Amino acid sequence: MTTRSPVTTLVRGAVAGLAIAAALYGCASAPTAQDDAALTARTIAMMKASFRPKGQAGMDRLDQDETQRLCSQYAEGKLPESVVKKIEQENLAAVKYPADGTLVGDWKAGEKVAELGRGMQFSDDPKKPNGANCYACHQLSPKQEAYGTIGPSLYQFGKKRGYTDQTRTYAWAKVYDAEAFSACTNMPRFGQHHILTEQQIRDVVALLVDPASPVNQ
Repeated sequence: MTTRSPVTTLVRGAVAGLAIAAALYGCASAPTAQDDAALTARTIAMMKASFRPKGQAGMDRLDQDETQRLCSQYAEGKLPESVVKKIEQENLAAVKYPADGTLVGDWKAGEKVAELGRGMQFSDDPKKPNGANCYACHQLSPKQEAYGTIGPSLYQFGKKRGYTDQTRTYAWAKVYDAEAFSACTNMPRFGQHHILTEQQIRDVVALLVDPASPVNQ
C-alpha cells in the first residue's frame, strides 16, 4: 500500500546499473547465473560498505529474504511461472492469522492507519505507531481527493466482493503479505515485516470490508 521494500529496490537498481555498465565496457558474452550471483554479491558488499546505521534503520535492512532475492534476480526480465508460484505459495503459507480468529477491527481506526505515512524511517520514533500510507498508492474513501494510482482503486472493496468470511480472510492475507497473491508486488508486506501490529491490520481490514466504512459507500 506504499512502495516496494527499499532494499529490494536498491539492489535491483544497483545490479541493473552495474550490468549496463559491464555491457558498455564491452562484455560480449551473455552473463551466466554464476555471473549474476557474483554481481549481486558485489552490489550488496558495496552497499554495506557505503551505508551507515542511523536511528532504527540498521544494517539488517540490507539483508534480503528469499522472496526479495528472487525479485532482485529477475528484476530485468519476466518472472518465470515457476518462480511466481514459489513466491506466492511460500508467502501465503507464512501468513499468520490472529489466534482468536478475529480479522476485523474498527474501520475508523483503520482510516487513520491508512492516512498515516509515518514509520520505519531513521528519523521516526520507533515507540510511536507506524502508518500504512495507503492513500499514497490507492483510492479508498471517495471523500479523500488526494491519492496515488500505483495500486488499484480499493473503493467499494467489500461491496464488490461481498461481506463474506472469504473476503475478510483474503483482505487480512493481502495486507499481511501481498506477495502471497502477486509476486514481486510494489506493496509492502505489512505483517510479514512487522510494519503494522495485529490490531492495526484488523483495523485496516475493517476499513476495506465493513459495510459502514466510507470505502463501501
